[in-house]
Amino acid sequence: MRHVHWARDLARELLEGPLPRRWAHSQGVAEQARSLRAVLGEQADLVESSAWLHDIGYAPDLATTGFHPLDGARYLRHVQEADETLVSLVAYHSCAVVEAEERGLLDVLKGEFAPPPDDLLDALTYADMTTGPDGTHLTVERRLSEILDRYAPQHLVHRSISRSSPLLTASVRSVQQRLAEVN
Repeated sequence: MRHVHWARDLARELLEGPLPRRWAHSQGVAEQARSLRAVLGEQADLVESSAWLHDIGYAPDLATTGFHPLDGARYLRHVQEADETLVSLVAYHSCAVVEAEERGLLDVLKGEFAPPPDDLLDALTYADMTTGPDGTHLTVERRLSEILDRYAPQHLVHRSISRSSPLLTASVRSVQQRLAEVN
């Protein structure tokens, strides 16, 4: 639990003032991650910590490449000396590999960070893809639609989300199935 408090406080420090809507989203994602304790067991704190930190790469002080998973993971590794699994969850969250490819950064991402365990990545993806920009909880379909509506079809984020939608939906469904099995 100590790591969860550290992650929450760090995310608050980096996001609350300059990016209040991103902070609200991060709070909602962390709440969704907490709801997965029954399926995550001893990994629950790690996933919740990654939920708090998944979008810190948007912070103006950290944004160097413009690709928030990479910027956030680099900061966590080099400045915060965070746990490598936590760092990799931030680096790879929500099909970041697809957007990295669109940005020409896939080799950089894969060269710097090993992929996290699939079950933990699915859990973080579930939390992120069922939380809107203001922190409200919604279906994965609504979340994907909301993201696509924010970007023009030719924008790389729109292209990335369009390409990764089946994978993102599959991750969410996988976690929902795991939840149903324990309830």
